[in-house]
Amino acid sequence: MRKRNNSLTAEHDSATTGTLLDSEPDLKQRTDRGAAVPAAGGRQSPGENRGMGKPFRRLGLVGKLKRIVLWLLVVYVAIPFIIKLCPSIQAKLVFLNFVRMPYFIDLKRPLDQGLNHTHNFYLEPEAGLKIGVWHTVPAHMWREAQGKQGDWFDAMLSSAHPVILYLHGNAGTRGGDHRVQLYKVLSSSGYHVVTFDYRGWGDSDGSPSEGGMTSDALFIYDWLKQRLNKRLLYIWGHSLGTGVATNLVRRLCDRGSPPEALILESPFTNIREEAKSHPFSMVYRYLPGFDWFFLDAITANNIRFASDENVNHISCPVLILHAEDDSVVPFYLGKKLYNMASQSKSLSGHKVQFVPFPSSLAYKHKFIYRSPELPNILSDFLGTAPPGAQ
Repeated sequence: MRKRNNSLTAEHDSATTGTLLDSEPDLKQRTDRGAAVPAAGGRQSPGENRGMGKPFRRLGLVGKLKRIVLWLLVVYVAIPFIIKLCPSIQAKLVFLNFVRMPYFIDLKRPLDQGLNHTHNFYLEPEAGLKIGVWHTVPAHMWREAQGKQGDWFDAMLSSAHPVILYLHGNAGTRGGDHRVQLYKVLSSSGYHVVTFDYRGWGDSDGSPSEGGMTSDALFIYDWLKQRLNKRLLYIWGHSLGTGVATNLVRRLCDRGSPPEALILESPFTNIREEAKSHPFSMVYRYLPGFDWFFLDAITANNIRFASDENVNHISCPVLILHAEDDSVVPFYLGKKLYNMASQSKSLSGHKVQFVPFPSSLAYKHKFIYRSPELPNILSDFLGTAPPGAQ
């Protein structure tokens, strides 16, 4: 009896619940939903969550890319205006004196660069302005040079060996690797090599300017002349240094004391044409107003390096060396300068020679020193004895 009563009670409760649910559809719906949620939650796979997140992630990635492109566009448009408003920035880009490569080099120790026959010292072209100088004697003197001081190096300038005053280009210092390698080649060929860092470069004092660079070069040239006892002195300029070199030689010719010869390695015609041809200008070269934004900013800093004008006032032999695969100073600019020099009235009667180096040699902008023919090219042009004969 007791079991039957329990069964009847259960049936009654079930019927009552079913009646209640039937009479309250909202309650039933809520109950079904509540039961379905955990069931669905139990059946849902991780892949379904990832699938739902992908469109949102894609949308976020596209948004980020659009934002990056927008910022790049803003920067691209802003740079010309910034340079126009602050032309001193353009001057820094021309000189690049703040780029000191190789880093951590001690310019007081040329020996660290493999120059065991080089003396480091400092001169003052102006009161309170110090510039760093290196003097490398001919390679066959290296044993004598060991342990010697400045007086010995000065005395060696009056020896029978000719001297090359080397004027380096922008960026780096007198201790730059390609420059050091050239000093070694020239020294092995029997030349003294004297080089220095312009004001604002390396460990030299001051700030760079075209006028200051030319004044420093003139000071070093006069300092050498006082010690050479009428020995041969040649001027060699590379890249931006060719602009300094032609400025210097023009001044020397104007005062009636031209050098024995001028050697231009990877030269350009003038700084405006070089800036327009430089790889850095590629992204703006065809922008309307390029000259107004960029080139006029260079002129505003009184930077011209007008070698194309200077060759009309130079009266000494000129040798131009240029690699066909030079991407920094294009080959055609060196060739153009040569054509101007060969037609110059002031250079009439003087030897003007252009030596190209084929692209296959891969000498580019600063590796002409690698040419095994360079010593002979120099001795043939300068009329000096070939290497080993001195």
